[in-house]
Amino acid sequence: MASATFLSLLLGCVTLSCAAGSYRKPNMVLILTDDLDVAIGGLSPLTKTRKLIGDAGISFSNAFVASPLCCPSRASILTGKYPHNHHVINNTLEGNCSSAVWQKSEEGQTFPALLKNFAGYQTFFAGKYLNQYGHPEAGGVEHVPPGWSYWVGLEKNSKYYNYTLSVNGKAEKHGANYSKDYLTDVLANMSLDFLQYKSNYQPFFMMVSTPAPHSPWTAAPQYQSSFNTTKAPRDPNFNVHGKDKHWLIRQAKTPMSNSSVQFLDDAFRKRWRTLLSVDDLVEKIVKRLEVRGELDNTYIFFTSDNGYHTGQFSLPLDKRQLYEFDIKVPLMVRGPNIKPNQTTQMPVANVDLGPTFLDIAGYNVNKTQMDGMSFLSVLEGKVNSSSWRTDVLVEYEGEGSNVSDPSCPLLGPGVSECFPDCVCEDSFNNTYACVRTVAPSANLQYCEFDDNQVFVEVYNVTADPYQLTNIADSIGQDFLEKMNHRLMMLQSCSGQTCRTPGVYDPRYKFDPRQMFPSHSRRLNRLRQRMK
Repeated sequence: MASATFLSLLLGCVTLSCAAGSYRKPNMVLILTDDLDVAIGGLSPLTKTRKLIGDAGISFSNAFVASPLCCPSRASILTGKYPHNHHVINNTLEGNCSSAVWQKSEEGQTFPALLKNFAGYQTFFAGKYLNQYGHPEAGGVEHVPPGWSYWVGLEKNSKYYNYTLSVNGKAEKHGANYSKDYLTDVLANMSLDFLQYKSNYQPFFMMVSTPAPHSPWTAAPQYQSSFNTTKAPRDPNFNVHGKDKHWLIRQAKTPMSNSSVQFLDDAFRKRWRTLLSVDDLVEKIVKRLEVRGELDNTYIFFTSDNGYHTGQFSLPLDKRQLYEFDIKVPLMVRGPNIKPNQTTQMPVANVDLGPTFLDIAGYNVNKTQMDGMSFLSVLEGKVNSSSWRTDVLVEYEGEGSNVSDPSCPLLGPGVSECFPDCVCEDSFNNTYACVRTVAPSANLQYCEFDDNQVFVEVYNVTADPYQLTNIADSIGQDFLEKMNHRLMMLQSCSGQTCRTPGVYDPRYKFDPRQMFPSHSRRLNRLRQRMK
């Protein structure tokens, strides 16, 4: 149940000025899950969510994240910027995750801050924010990020029990009693309290950020025996050697040991069990909006901060990689003027969420420094694929330890996220950038690694949806040079320059003279590799 402290603070805020006039702008709800994939069946347990949001609106089959890791991705959602512009590179304080620098440079310009300060919205946040939120060196739980009228932030990373919440800047500790402390349910109840006690004279934006299905995968008691016979999907890329991929993928042991397969199957089941409580949360919020007569004027977005893998290319468990299972996420939206039972293939990225919320609120996105673009026109069916953007950028900066991992001494320093059988999920030079292209004439991924080789991976996702074959060595040099140039443009873009035409857009113009200072060196290394 929501705390008395929270309710008193909430009730005290109801008297906020609400001179917004009689016109009611649409309300918005964002439900953000943690590590929920779409490529390996992550939506399967969410039957009520798919019915209440997906079937009632539009589902995006090509929704991508700007970075397949929690904190950089969440920073992209909040700022509408790619990682090279918001400078959050990993989940550590040193990597700018919820750091004092982030708070000074970016937090004041996030979309909730703009909604609250300039668009007349009351805003509510509950759940996981950024992985280092609440760190003593970044203001502790007393710090309430600007832009939130009501704030219930989880200290640090996802948990289900034994955690601390910042309730409008005051610490509230929770234990291990299911009825009072199970975090997904606590977030649901606090969300319902907000809907009950908020001002009725202002539109609202509500963001609910669940711990599920992130580890430690603790299910509610009533769901702990669900999916007992379920296993991770044995897709064509399951437990196979990534023979033509970056060295980090090639080092994975194939076939995986029986113990590794049993471990990942068990994790897969546990992930699904935690999602059943998310399904309940979605149902509660939708039903409460309906009872209050607010559902028809409310947009509801459901998505995730990154995907996940369980055994693909013999990598046991994680995200962080450039493949569809890690960079593609579910995205379903219902709301005013959205026809039901729609699916679109038009590509969107999580940098587009903030611009879309601002567009719904009537705020001019061009006044911001956001890299993303509003997809409200896609929601309303006012744009077709021939006039929509064709590509998005994905960036990731690898992490490694300065000393050898005890699990993998032969690999030496520079690796991290290693499993007992010496398979590592990350390394310093697992640093890459990709152009993900979805156009009427192409469905491609072009990626470059920032290593001594400038290792390149290219996939024709239409012909090879499981990304089994890297075609970088068999594709024409003209294509490689154009995609290399497009990638360089996106990696140096800011604001509106991030929305320029891609290689497969008829409006694209390739001028090899428009090069960047480091482009010639990078291009020469590419050409040498092609010889």
